[in-house]
Amino acid sequence: MHPWSKWTTYRHGVRRFLIDTDTASDDAVALVMALRDPSIEVVAITVVAGNVPLDQAVQNACYTAELCDSAVPIHAGAARPVLRDLATAESVHGNDGMGDIGLDLQGRSPAAGWGPQIIVDTALTGDLTIVTLGPLTNLATALLWAPNIAEHIDRVVVMGGTGLHGSGNITPNAEFNFWVDPEAVRVVLRSGLPLEFVGWDISIASAVVTPERAEQLRALDTPLSDFALDIQAVVESYVETETGLEGPDLPDPIAMAHAIDPTPASMTEVNVDIAIGPDPMRGALIVDRFGFTGAPANVRVVTAYPEEAFFSLLADRLA
Repeated sequence: MHPWSKWTTYRHGVRRFLIDTDTASDDAVALVMALRDPSIEVVAITVVAGNVPLDQAVQNACYTAELCDSAVPIHAGAARPVLRDLATAESVHGNDGMGDIGLDLQGRSPAAGWGPQIIVDTALTGDLTIVTLGPLTNLATALLWAPNIAEHIDRVVVMGGTGLHGSGNITPNAEFNFWVDPEAVRVVLRSGLPLEFVGWDISIASAVVTPERAEQLRALDTPLSDFALDIQAVVESYVETETGLEGPDLPDPIAMAHAIDPTPASMTEVNVDIAIGPDPMRGALIVDRFGFTGAPANVRVVTAYPEEAFFSLLADRLA
C-alpha cells in the first residue's frame, strides 16, 4: 500500500488528530482551528520545547484549550532537542510566547503521561493524523522508541522547512523548527511515515495578515478572533523590522488548514533529507527535486495553498 493511500478517504467523517506543538502565538491559532472544527476530534496535544521553553509552552496550550472550552488532554514532552541545547524564539513571539499582552499564563497542570509515550500509545490505536507545529523532537523520540508506529499513522502534516523555494527564517537556509532539532527531522524523514511538509514559503505566500486581512478578521468580533489577532503583537513588531512582510504571517495555522482540508493544496512527491552540520547549512532541507539521487519519494511537499482558501477556513473557525 502506498504510504499516502489513506489520505484521500480520510477526509470523510470525524477525524482523529494528535497535535504536537511548541505553543506560541501562531501555534495557538492553529490549535483554535482544530479544536473548533466539527470534523476534527483532537484526541491529545503533546507539547515540545521550541518557540519557548517547555513549561511556558504547556501553559500556553492549556490556556488556549480553556479558551475553546476543550477538555483535550495536554501532555508535556521533550524539554530539549535530541542532541543539542535548546534555542528559543521569544524575540519573535514575546517573553511568554503569546505576544506579552498580559494573559494569565501560569498555574495550569498538564495531564499525566509523557509526550512521546502518548504519541506511541495513540498511534497504535489507528486512524490518526499527527500535526506537528514545532521541532520534531517528540515525534522522533517516539519513533526511536517504537519505530513500528509508522505503520499505524494515516497522515503526518509537518509545519517545517522551506519547501521547494524560499529562504529560511532563522538562517538564510533554514526554517526555525527544523533548525532547532535537525537530528529529529532526519529520524522522521527516514521513518517511513506518510509525511506532508508545509514550509515557511507557503506561509509568507498565502498566510500574511495584511492590514486588510486583520480588519476582516477583527470584524468577526468574537473572543477567538480578538485572541488570534491580539497575540500577534510581538510578531507584528518583529516583521516590521526583520522580514519586511505586510503583517504577521501564520505558518502553523496554514499547516493546520492543510491538515483539515488538503483539497486546495498543490503538492509534489520528492525525496528529502536535511543538513545537520554547523551553520550556515544546519537545518536546511536537501530536496531532490529532479531525482538526481534516484531515491524514492519520502515527503509530499506542499507547493501552494491558496490564500483565499486559507483565510476563509480561518475566519470560519474563529467565528
